Amino acid sequence: MRAATLALVQFDSVIGDVAGNTRKAISFMQEAGMRQADLVVFPELFLTGYDLDALGSRYRELAQHEQSAAVRQLCEAAKAAAINAILPMPLLSTSGIVNGALVINRKGEIVAQYAKVHLWAEEQRYFAAGDELLVIAFDFAKVGLMICYDAAFPEMARSLTLQGADLLVAPSAFTKDLAHRWNIYFATRALENTRFVAAVNGVGGLTEESWLFGNNKVAAPSGELLLDAELDQEAMQLLTIDLSLNEQYEERIPYLRDRRSELYSG
Repeated sequence: MRAATLALVQFDSVIGDVAGNTRKAISFMQEAGMRQADLVVFPELFLTGYDLDALGSRYRELAQHEQSAAVRQLCEAAKAAAINAILPMPLLSTSGIVNGALVINRKGEIVAQYAKVHLWAEEQRYFAAGDELLVIAFDFAKVGLMICYDAAFPEMARSLTLQGADLLVAPSAFTKDLAHRWNIYFATRALENTRFVAAVNGVGGLTEESWLFGNNKVAAPSGELLLDAELDQEAMQLLTIDLSLNEQYEERIPYLRDRRSELYSG
């Protein structure tokens, strides 16, 4: 058995309140560490909140970098809790402001940064798109990172799998009008790649149109849902998975082995 314990946070962000969201995130990280989780994951843009109408161009002033006060505090919290963390936030980059995530290890070190590759709708007005995929070699597993709309593209999940990912993680900001997509994406990505997939959604919002509904999900490499969490509640779920099931299902459901890559294009 290759056990990995995930802590997935349905985070209710206060829009624009980086300091307050940081303090609350640290509390979740402390709890996850006490419960011996290997990895804690927060939703898309949790540090500022996800609301393009309310924040829009303010994402530029709210964007973080490695020496930002909030980032330093989160690194210290990861070290104190001895936990790996995926922390989505707007980030300053050489290409502009990105809808991204910092990856921090148990020592409190920033080991990677990711910029969302596929920007959804109005995001393109405020963020620059990333152009690199990311698989992080943590001490417990290799984790492929997608942010929200990235998970809509089968090619991305497949590429991360072929790069060695044991687990695909998708921090997200899904509103209720898109719940039907939320219910389809992650079990499908898990089954077609015979890999575990964890999806983390925010909760709350300023308006009915911007309301995020939570409902974190974890799908096994069989496509079976192991977690289908509560709606509309801030919460953290802990779940221990057995990563050795990846190889078992890869043998039983040979999608990867039976690919005809020479026939695919476009």
